[in-house]
Amino acid sequence: MVVMGENENGLLSKSVNAKIIGSGREAMVLAHGFGADQSLWDKIVPKLSQEYRVVVFDWTFSGSIKDPNLFDPKKYSSYSGFAEDLIALLDELGLTSTIFLGHSMSGLIGCLAYTKRPDLFQTLILLCSSPRYINTEDYEGGFNKSDIDQIIENIESNYENWATNFASLVVDEADPQSLSRFQKCLQGMRPEVAVPLARTVFSVDEREILEKVDIPCIILQTKTDIVVPASVPIFMQKKIKGSCTVRVINTNGHFPHLTAHIELLQVLGEVLGF
Repeated sequence: MVVMGENENGLLSKSVNAKIIGSGREAMVLAHGFGADQSLWDKIVPKLSQEYRVVVFDWTFSGSIKDPNLFDPKKYSSYSGFAEDLIALLDELGLTSTIFLGHSMSGLIGCLAYTKRPDLFQTLILLCSSPRYINTEDYEGGFNKSDIDQIIENIESNYENWATNFASLVVDEADPQSLSRFQKCLQGMRPEVAVPLARTVFSVDEREILEKVDIPCIILQTKTDIVVPASVPIFMQKKIKGSCTVRVINTNGHFPHLTAHIELLQVLGEVLGF
């Protein structure tokens, strides 16, 4: 097993707590979602690291990031700033042709990064991801504009209370340990980071990016996810130009890697062939 940690050279990899675990021929990159950190992958990394060199890291908004100045609201006012970071990190680690698994917002960040640097990716796995969260006349994103405005207002007025309530909505309450784990992550994110990040994520529209994705994609969704309606994976599958598989994981909520990691690993094994 190879683990890259603090002794490795490279400013970005250190800053975002990047690690490479395992010694497989191919690299798999795991990118967490809003309010999370790399620890939420802990249940699936041991198995995946038997097959791949698994890369985990923390986005700059994470509560696990030591330098509070790394998160620049202007840079991250769109997904482009995140895509730039992902490309820079993979370049720094010397990785190409990776299997990229992005949860939630990170799925679309991976798609965007692919359009900028195709050589860095061979497969995109979009876990509970959505290109847009706000409904339009011809698209079901799951939220009305007024819903998003209320979410932002709640984050601004009482972040800790919002974090507690939001966690209970997106993590299957049948798994209180996982609920508590995400809640702790969410509460570790600084409110001054959470507000601009929420504005970026909940107002994003990356639907057009999907048509530029022409490599194999795997869309993984749970039975019920308050954040991503069941119509979204179907929409994405139609838009993506590369071969695209949709699989439903037998669990509820937005975090199957926490609440149904055995089922998630089984599906990944089936679609990736391990």
